[in-house]
Amino acid sequence: MTNRMDEVRRRRTFAIISHPDAGKTTLTEKLLLYGGAIHLAGAVKGRRARRHATSDWMDMEQERGISVTSSVLQFEYEGFEVNLLDTPGHQDFSEDTYRTMLAADSAVMLLDNRKGVEEQTRKLFRVCRMRRLPIVTFVNKCDRPGADPLELLDDVQEDLGIQCYPVTWPVMEGFDCVGVYDRRDGMIHRFERTGDHGQTKVPVTTVSIDDPGATEVLSEEALEGLREQVELLELAGTEYDEEAFQRGELTPTFFGSALLNFGVEPFLQYFLEHAPPPQPRDAETGTVDPSGEEFSGFVFKIQANMDPNHRDRIAFVRICSGRYEPGMTVKNVRTGEDVRLSAARQFMAQEREQVEEAVPGDVVGIHDRGSLRIGDTLSENGVRFGDIPRFSPEHFARVRVPDPLRRKHLDKGLRQLSEEGAVQVFYPAKRGGSPNPLVGAVGQLQFDVLVHRLDTEYNVDAELDGLSYDRARWVVGDDDEIEEAARGYGKTLVYDSKDRPLILFESEFALNNTERDHPDLEFHEVSP
Repeated sequence: MTNRMDEVRRRRTFAIISHPDAGKTTLTEKLLLYGGAIHLAGAVKGRRARRHATSDWMDMEQERGISVTSSVLQFEYEGFEVNLLDTPGHQDFSEDTYRTMLAADSAVMLLDNRKGVEEQTRKLFRVCRMRRLPIVTFVNKCDRPGADPLELLDDVQEDLGIQCYPVTWPVMEGFDCVGVYDRRDGMIHRFERTGDHGQTKVPVTTVSIDDPGATEVLSEEALEGLREQVELLELAGTEYDEEAFQRGELTPTFFGSALLNFGVEPFLQYFLEHAPPPQPRDAETGTVDPSGEEFSGFVFKIQANMDPNHRDRIAFVRICSGRYEPGMTVKNVRTGEDVRLSAARQFMAQEREQVEEAVPGDVVGIHDRGSLRIGDTLSENGVRFGDIPRFSPEHFARVRVPDPLRRKHLDKGLRQLSEEGAVQVFYPAKRGGSPNPLVGAVGQLQFDVLVHRLDTEYNVDAELDGLSYDRARWVVGDDDEIEEAARGYGKTLVYDSKDRPLILFESEFALNNTERDHPDLEFHEVSP
């Protein structure tokens, strides 16, 4: 049996945050390519005979060319065990990203070199800052004309309040990016464009910026321009501070093109060397250290029907302490019931492999018969991690099934999809349910996925009637006053799956007036 703490120190568990269309799925594939997990990267968009991205295994994702679910992608690279928590690229599924980031120890922030910081990046960055995650930035699409690199970094620093330290810098020949300069060793990496659209590793020529032979790799004009930019960085740029990086206050920054594989490998090597291994986790009973002998972990994602042939249900567990071994028994702290972990799996998208051993930092998938929920703690010693919050939906609809004989199938589908976090389900009365429950989503596209999955996975032909509410707040206080606060035009009272009351509002005006008129009530945008 391997030394557990040696194994823990090799782990790197991280998520990628970005705005849609910044190239997240492409970068994910290229990390897998350079990590040796795949040998041929498929284009995400474009050619009719395209291979679908490795992480986008659901039919709807493949049809639309978007990422709407989170996958766990695990591979080994130069002595590191990498757990890449691949998150949805579409902003309508940002709540899934928020939850997944709770399982990460660090993050990669991906920016489009033409657009810099965009709205979805800001939202996800705030989650990183809340957790004080170390962040490494990759400025993507440098094969296309973009913003001036110095101006882009200034905008990031001003917009997000985080210092940027460029580790690599784009090397330009006229208007074309032909490589990157690595400030750590003074080496220029010139990449060759190949005809396979980035499906394989790109050939690279390296030379020192001070080597007289550098003019054989770059023109004298390009070399002189690079030297001037490097000198400016040294004189006026941010100084590197490893402790500030670990605190999430400084982000090492890389430039490149995930599509053409420019700058991907230097970025990957740096990230794995500097990103932290699994860290201590706060729990309701104190701090849980990865060195602890007894097993503990928490469920951050549930995915039903990953394998349509078997209608399975997988709970993804982030291990925080101890060691997983097949056949071990742990306790679901929420219910007090014993759970036997007999056949945990690790994943490469749809591909799965049985795990004989797993340590803190690893993510394992365990088969679940419906007893687990997102946020559940599994432990040997009763330690309990805090609940994973739900975020306030912004779109609402009432669900109907024309065929009343499919009602039970609808209830099962809504319950399982809600427990996955794919959608939130609300009822107009406690425990009583409703013939036509309400569903809430962060984005409209979640409703499309809901209808698609109810049809394909539960054989339910559901119809959604859109509602005019556009915000919701969990309300804490006296029950009678909550009912009084929900009366009136433009709002209604509902209950979530845990019987917690929420008020839905049609406007900011209605919300503000209700908060003003009922100062004794607490209104929460995130589930309390």
